[in-house]
Amino acid sequence: MEKNELLDRMQEGRISRRQVNRILAGAGLALTTMPITRKIARADDEVIYFTWSGYDDPGFFPAYVKKHGANPQMPVFADSEEARTKVQGGFVVDVDHPCSTDVKRWRDADLLQPIDTSRLSAWGDLFPQLTTLPNTVDGGKQWFVPVDWGNTSVLYRPDLVEIQEESWTLLWDERYKGKLSMGADATESVPIAGVVAGAKNPFDMTDDELVKVKALLVKQKPLLRFYWDSNAAVEQALASGELVASTGWNSSVVTLKGQGVNIKFMNPKEGIESYCCGLVFVKNAPHPDKAYDLMDAMTQPEAGKWLIEVNGYGHSNKKAFELVGDAGLAKVNLPKDPSVFFEKSVFQQYIPNTDKILKMYEEVRAGA
Repeated sequence: MEKNELLDRMQEGRISRRQVNRILAGAGLALTTMPITRKIARADDEVIYFTWSGYDDPGFFPAYVKKHGANPQMPVFADSEEARTKVQGGFVVDVDHPCSTDVKRWRDADLLQPIDTSRLSAWGDLFPQLTTLPNTVDGGKQWFVPVDWGNTSVLYRPDLVEIQEESWTLLWDERYKGKLSMGADATESVPIAGVVAGAKNPFDMTDDELVKVKALLVKQKPLLRFYWDSNAAVEQALASGELVASTGWNSSVVTLKGQGVNIKFMNPKEGIESYCCGLVFVKNAPHPDKAYDLMDAMTQPEAGKWLIEVNGYGHSNKKAFELVGDAGLAKVNLPKDPSVFFEKSVFQQYIPNTDKILKMYEEVRAGA
């Protein structure tokens, strides 16, 4: 990917939200630091919110802007590993936006302070399934504020594929050789292969299970058109018919339907993969009161309504779904009652052998 193209995609919010650092070339990593340097240089006394490219939008926190008359300082990162590494290296931050699966790494690095939920006015309206995700509560203390959630599943063109039932195995269907795609992020794609391989826990696989998964991924590679690392790439290819099926996220459904593309977001028989991202309170935050103002603003139902309608992702506040209404939820392919939906979802978990699966996926992609 050319430098200018990568920078353009970052500014448009088109870079994959959960890429791993190994996906980024050296030049790409340098580019991710450029917006940070530029924004910090003109920083004032507002809260420092370190977030994904594309999440630095006032729609996420209207109550903060109303109260303070300004946006937060918003340096951006390409993935949460990069964010954690920078903070660990001394980058000054109040609030960061990782996913629940990353909280343990942040805590193990002693980068976080617990969150006083009594200072969050909407806390009681958040889905309990999201406020109690693994590794986000410990010792009676809250270490994570859920904000946005969504799904990784199969985006497919029902006018171009024939299936008897919805299953992840579509991504291994030899009838569609050269017209399938898989995400470049190992932490998402390897567990999907684990599900297909029948692993007991696809987020914590044994060495024997990983051998089977690698063989499955090697078998899949000749069927793939490419490994995608941005929403734009997979959306454009599905719209043109270059791809007939690919892993993807909720937001792509909104984009493609808006373009008039006949697209479906699969609910696989093996279970849809769900994730939740949100906020952590960094130790020694220089603006603690404004940090709470931001966390409070981002969990308000009005912020959730904006997130659902504009981005197609779910929000942690139950009342946001009431504001959007049944017709609006159907438009973005979100359930009326997320509580029931969560019970059938396979939530992403902390992956203890992350380095091993990163290396393995790298080998598969390189043809080793």
